[in-house]
Amino acid sequence: MLAIIGGTGIYDLPGMVLEESLSGSTPFGDPSGAVIRGRLGDQPILFLARHGAGHRLLPHEVNYRANIFALKSAGATQLLGISAVGSLALRIAPGDLAMPSQYFDWTKGGRERTFFGNGVAAHVSTATPVSKNMVDWVAAQAALLGIPLHRDVTYACVEGPRLGTRAESLFLQQVGCDVVGMTNVPEVFLAREAQICYATIGIATDYDCWLEDPSQHVQVSAIFELYNKSLVKVRALLDALVRDPLPQEEPEIRTNLLHSLLTPDTALTAAQREWLSVLRR
Repeated sequence: MLAIIGGTGIYDLPGMVLEESLSGSTPFGDPSGAVIRGRLGDQPILFLARHGAGHRLLPHEVNYRANIFALKSAGATQLLGISAVGSLALRIAPGDLAMPSQYFDWTKGGRERTFFGNGVAAHVSTATPVSKNMVDWVAAQAALLGIPLHRDVTYACVEGPRLGTRAESLFLQQVGCDVVGMTNVPEVFLAREAQICYATIGIATDYDCWLEDPSQHVQVSAIFELYNKSLVKVRALLDALVRDPLPQEEPEIRTNLLHSLLTPDTALTAAQREWLSVLRR
């Protein structure tokens, strides 16, 4: 089943027929809000607002583990995130859409970034953290709609909530990053631990602050003005996607825990076996 995590400005899906609102805690705490189960077009779908209703949560306050676990519990096997990003490359102009294939974690360690530990040992490969099939699926529909979309970009995730310095922006450029945001880590890696095929649509809002011209440096007011205009393209893209068959799920993603877990089931508590059974679905 497809799940969508809405970022800034996407707190619901217009036209979605609500079937069930799934609320409550998880073994990893409370998610950002209720998981909405319903239909968009003919497609069964799950939806969760990353920042909660009314945008209550800053990026470092989001309980990413609870969000991913709640979506997996509800049946998610494929996950499409939507996020605002700053562009670190001239070719990715403000207003453009970009889909990362790689991630650079520049957060500062304050986020809970794995389901494992405390008696459950696993090492999950994230060499290729994104579902190529999902990116192909989104890119094909974007092309049909005439919406420019950049592929094979590297997303740098920073801690926030402050916007970065110019020195930080230039550093991220130097290490090969194309866009910068605050929310996709650890989300992308937790999705892999949960055997969910993951991809994200990044909406470029600005050129961050690496350009020489100070008038081009990121300003919150300008971010949201352009972002709101770009949401029209994203909503049109989502409408097209839910009318298209879902992409094939990659077996290597959907079964990766078979070869990643080190702790035998006999060494686990009943509670550990229970939450792990959800990730294994």
